[in-house]
Amino acid sequence: MFSPPPINNGIEVSGEYSLPIVILSIIIASLASFTAISMNERIQKNSFFHRNFWLVLASLAMGFGIWSMHFVGMSALSLPFMMHYDSLLTCLSIIPSVIASFLAFYIVNQKKRSITTYLLSGIFMGIGISTMHYTGMASMVMDAYYVYNPWIFITSIITAILVSFVALYIFSRQQRYAKNNYIKALTSAIMGLAVPSMHYIGMAGTSFYLPKQQVMTAGHHMNITLLITGVTIGITLLLGLLQLSSLVDRYVDFRVSHIDILTKLPNRRSFEKALNDEDVYRSIAVWNLHNLEKVNNDHGYHFGDEVIQYAANALHQLNIPLSELYRIDGNRLALLLQGKDRLNELQHAMKNISAKWNHPVIIQEKKILLQGVCAISTINDQQSQKRLFSDILAVLSSPGIQYKNEVIRFDPLIHTYSFEQEILNTIDQAMKNDDLFLVYQPKVNAGTHKIVGLEALIRWNHTEHGFLSPGVFIPILEQSHRISDVTNWVINKVCNQIKVWEEQNLPTYRIAINIPGEYVTSPRLLRTLKKALNRYSVNPSLVELEITETTVMESAESSMRAINTFREAGFSVALDDFGTGISSLSNLRQMPISTLKIDKSFVDEVPQSEKDSSILEAIIALGHSLNLNIVIEGVETKNQVDFLTSTSSLLSLQGYYFAKPMEPDEVMEWIKARNNE
Repeated sequence: MFSPPPINNGIEVSGEYSLPIVILSIIIASLASFTAISMNERIQKNSFFHRNFWLVLASLAMGFGIWSMHFVGMSALSLPFMMHYDSLLTCLSIIPSVIASFLAFYIVNQKKRSITTYLLSGIFMGIGISTMHYTGMASMVMDAYYVYNPWIFITSIITAILVSFVALYIFSRQQRYAKNNYIKALTSAIMGLAVPSMHYIGMAGTSFYLPKQQVMTAGHHMNITLLITGVTIGITLLLGLLQLSSLVDRYVDFRVSHIDILTKLPNRRSFEKALNDEDVYRSIAVWNLHNLEKVNNDHGYHFGDEVIQYAANALHQLNIPLSELYRIDGNRLALLLQGKDRLNELQHAMKNISAKWNHPVIIQEKKILLQGVCAISTINDQQSQKRLFSDILAVLSSPGIQYKNEVIRFDPLIHTYSFEQEILNTIDQAMKNDDLFLVYQPKVNAGTHKIVGLEALIRWNHTEHGFLSPGVFIPILEQSHRISDVTNWVINKVCNQIKVWEEQNLPTYRIAINIPGEYVTSPRLLRTLKKALNRYSVNPSLVELEITETTVMESAESSMRAINTFREAGFSVALDDFGTGISSLSNLRQMPISTLKIDKSFVDEVPQSEKDSSILEAIIALGHSLNLNIVIEGVETKNQVDFLTSTSSLLSLQGYYFAKPMEPDEVMEWIKARNNE
């Protein structure tokens, strides 16, 4: 292996490299590195698939890239003798590179990293590259034999380890400091050099000998078939993994998050998003199927599913232009219509369905009578699109409904009071029975992606109406001056939750609580806060009070005094929905707040809109100049994250890109999973 043959027994021969193929081998290694980095982004991201899924794909991509680079590099060398590869050893040689890549990426993706961590991962990667190379060399079957220079042999391994160490360090750190394709490409090129550098240094220390008696053939060894096959498979697999991982993850995430599994219709989340988008929908019809529980009891849940699918298909087959059908609850289907003056068209279509369902329908050769009610509402140009669903709930809560497939149009003189009164009558019971509950949405640092806090958000699983959006019941509670009671309940729930987590030795973070406008200046609020802190032994630094900009602007002087009092008591205070209240810069400068929370509307069109991007950058710069913590809410896409991170790594980001609002046990599992990364 290291000893040359006696001078009389062999003649040393040399070959020549094809520069284009050498360059191609480096490109393949860099492409593999680019793929691995892209997979690593999925590991860091909150994804539908487990992080180990992306870790395996990254390891396969890198391992196969190392393997492909070696054999393409060998094909670039033209030697004066015949040679082919042992199939078994050639196949086995890929294993060390895949295993080494897995170990290296696994180590470098741990939460706690140090120089020792990077060095250990570099050693694994370097040894894997070297093992793959020398196993590949051993797979060569030829008339000649080869000898390694021991010093260059050692140098090649050390080089592989050192370059891998540097590459993996950049590989990890670039996630924090540089999330753009240019830096990713540069990092891939550096990582790609780890493999070719070891290969070509190792080859420089390899001497080939032919038996003296053997006649030297013409220059050979450009195995075109192997080269084309290796390059084709390698590039196809690498690009395929990259595209497949992205498409599959996004597709599955979309299906799970936005599509109802049973009916394949958009779900409630899609429905609420549609209502929060621009005012494109002017009319709505919601069918509430009343007798599903009886159907399930009499015929089984599978048959009940068939009933839901039948109803969904019947509504879908109406083919009403410019409409979208949703399944918004277990027994509710909603139809949204675009365009003005379409109420008569919608009523006519719903009455046709009603007439059909007034007679028994046949499902799985069984006759069944569907019992339900259809609520219809429309809005004019002066009314908010968000009113559509609250009007529907007002109809469905009306005590006069008999569920005989009536089609009922919303009438404010009849239905508004009924629904609002039901909300007010049931809110106390909802708090007592935990029908009203809290979910927590994490905030993460833009630069490190570490968790820096949580926001407590109210949810209501109403006994009659199912899950109610806060946008439906919060305005009713505010108008009736009951919101302060609910806020007190939230404060106590949050403090109790902090105590529970502390007793379980779980990590605790600052939790933001939304304080309604009318309650900010009330002495009762401070008394409630202090009482809750004492009762649950909670440090005030773990509670942040979010106050809307509009609230401060409506009563600037008294709000300033209240905020000062909160800060003196040890609470953090955030100005919520900044940019919507048209506050003056002088007022912002005087506000004793600690955090500026930028409204989602400033993020929606970023970075596609140059104007919106410039405005957002200006707001962020303003906040930094005032030494404020800045939270960006409503972050939902990777492009938004990349733009915000490039603007400032000190931002806190909150939104569905990282995590949805979760119940306490879910959020702790999510945090635990991220901390183990």
